Amino acid sequence: MTAPLTEIEKIALDLVKADWDLPSLAHPISEAEVVILLSQAISQLLDRDFERLLQICYRIDLGEAQLRRILHESEPDQISLDLAKALWERQKQKAEIRKRYS
Repeated sequence: MTAPLTEIEKIALDLVKADWDLPSLAHPISEAEVVILLSQAISQLLDRDFERLLQICYRIDLGEAQLRRILHESEPDQISLDLAKALWERQKQKAEIRKRYS
């Protein structure tokens, strides 16, 4: 059984939902499931609208060097998953900052 999301991860999930067209979830979700859903959305954008993917990464403030490293060094079938993990970690950092200063 997977662990439910922490308070910070729930805030991060709200941030992720704001940027990505993720489906509404009727059940509790784990961090791993969030990354998989995010990976699927990224995969679609990689195939259909790369420019929009770059815009979202810029808006989320994923570092350009990190984005470039993932796009150029990850195995082709791992790019969406590696990018999802990086974006999820960035959103958790932003959630932590929001919680700390609110």
